[in-house]
Amino acid sequence: MNWLLPEHLADALPPEAAQIERLRRRLLDLFQVHGYELVLPPLLEHLDSLLTGSGHDLKLRTFKLVDQLSGRTLGLRADMTPQVARIDAHLLNRQGVTRLCYCGSVLHTRPASLTASREPIQLGAELFGHSGVAADREIIRLMADSLCAAGVAPERIDLGHVGVFRALADAAGLDSDLEALLLQLLQAKDVSGLRELCARLDEPFASALLGLPDLYGGAETLAAAAAALPVLPEIGVALNTLRQLQSSLPDLPLSFDFADLRGYHYHNGVVFAAYHSAFPSAIALGGRYDGVGKTFGRARAATGFSLDLRELARLATGGAYLAAILAPPSAADAALATSIATLRAQGEVVVELLPGETGSEGPLCDRWLVRRDGQWVIEAINQDGIQAWLRTS
Repeated sequence: MNWLLPEHLADALPPEAAQIERLRRRLLDLFQVHGYELVLPPLLEHLDSLLTGSGHDLKLRTFKLVDQLSGRTLGLRADMTPQVARIDAHLLNRQGVTRLCYCGSVLHTRPASLTASREPIQLGAELFGHSGVAADREIIRLMADSLCAAGVAPERIDLGHVGVFRALADAAGLDSDLEALLLQLLQAKDVSGLRELCARLDEPFASALLGLPDLYGGAETLAAAAAALPVLPEIGVALNTLRQLQSSLPDLPLSFDFADLRGYHYHNGVVFAAYHSAFPSAIALGGRYDGVGKTFGRARAATGFSLDLRELARLATGGAYLAAILAPPSAADAALATSIATLRAQGEVVVELLPGETGSEGPLCDRWLVRRDGQWVIEAINQDGIQAWLRTS
């Protein structure tokens, strides 16, 4: 059946599309008043550009095709963050802090989960050129404000730091294969597999790595981590960063997860994820990824977050439609045409009927324009009188 779409792809019908567009405008306006400038990267790029540096984690998720003009391999973007990093490092080439935001469709070869779309609408914000904790704090705050603006206030924001695992792996002398296996076990929360593998490692690193899944919870987790983890400079820096974030964001529902190694080969500092009980996985993700622009000519400090606008629209509160006004054809009535134009300029949705149209389809109309004493006025729709209105208007 030619009209069926491929698996995990779907049209956005009017109610959903209206909700997505409403949120897109609201959140991009929020980013703008915080100083984030909008960029629009292309859907297609040379594959090596999309997968450069930190972007190599995206290799399996990226659709590939051959450019008929150059013969080179192109990729359909699976994540806009590497593109924005390229714009910052290679095109804008600013020396100080740069704040950029974006919104657009990305394509995945496989869905992230059984219910996920293979065409998420990725919306996000990235901050380049500042390596301090203040930049991480700004991004986490903006992420929380964005979700609140959508009516989906985060119920939990997990913070982690990939530097902890990286420091332990380096100190334990793990080779790349053993590190990859350990990372896989931690991400799967496979405690029995972890115990078996860690039995082959030296102390205190074996116990520290085995204990990472238990270092999860509220502010007390930071004290527990300081007591359980070996004294290594990198771990000290990571814990200090997390303490600063915890103390500077007291109104946010922060928790800590030292086994959150999502994007381990992409991120290199703080990572964070926002959760809401109405959705089974994170509704927004982010973290620090310093150095991502190196291959584009400049290694820039960078931190940011993104979310799927499609998923957020399903959770967001508030109606997708503006209530509409039904109007009769105005071709022969200059006063009616003026009234319709004025209402639309004020932001009202006015559906002007075509000859023979009844107004039973399309946007939900709760009011109509009625002539009273020679003037066109707005009144609540009287469903019993709709046919009479159509005959006399």
